[in-house]
Amino acid sequence: MNYNEILDQISCEYNRVLSDNLVGIYVHGSIAFGCFNWDKSDIDFLVVTKEIPSLEEKKELIKVLMELDKACPPKGLEMSLVLEKVCSEFIYPTPFELHFSNAHKEKCKDNIEEYVKAMNGVDKDLAAHFTVIRSVGIVLCGKDIATLFGEIPKANYIDSIKCDVECAEDEIIENPIYSVLNLCRVLAYMRENLVISKEQGGLWGIKKLPSVYVPVIKEAVKCYQSNECFSMDFKLAKEFSHYMVKQIFVDN
Repeated sequence: MNYNEILDQISCEYNRVLSDNLVGIYVHGSIAFGCFNWDKSDIDFLVVTKEIPSLEEKKELIKVLMELDKACPPKGLEMSLVLEKVCSEFIYPTPFELHFSNAHKEKCKDNIEEYVKAMNGVDKDLAAHFTVIRSVGIVLCGKDIATLFGEIPKANYIDSIKCDVECAEDEIIENPIYSVLNLCRVLAYMRENLVISKEQGGLWGIKKLPSVYVPVIKEAVKCYQSNECFSMDFKLAKEFSHYMVKQIFVDN
């Protein structure tokens, strides 16, 4: 099963569960940017409803994703559900009514009812997801993006993506590919207002950042595009992350 087949099945099941309450389903992330890698990417999508789904409906939505899990890429599915009014009149941090990702699978298996009762709140990441949807998002079903999604204030988007890299110096050893490419992507927006993927961020960094760091970025891009593991002098990677964090948080 490829990602299009997985998304088609999600669309079919979510239309069945939510019926007239469903406003639309919108694909973002690497699929929308055209750089999906089965071994390195997850399947990102946003669900929009008119009203908050019932507890039973929420359970059904999660069960659909759990049942599809074995057919999914290793990084799995990432889904957030928000209300239509939040899309048209943006709120930051953004309220969400349900969320699911690989990180939550065990909790769902242990007690799905308690999980869906607790899984709501606000999420700064949604400002970035909304911005990507407005830029390159794919309508899986429902309303047109330009009709549904209002403008995202630039300050909110910047805060959202900065939050995603504020711990990069600590995380680069454990997750170097993601950290390197994400730092490049964030700085590309800070300097040039570019809404781009991690892969595109790495390619931007190769052209625009100091040559001493180019080997680190090239290694991250190569690994992202293939099944290879990151193999690089981690001392240089740490220096790169320190430089990038300073550029993003101090010099901008």
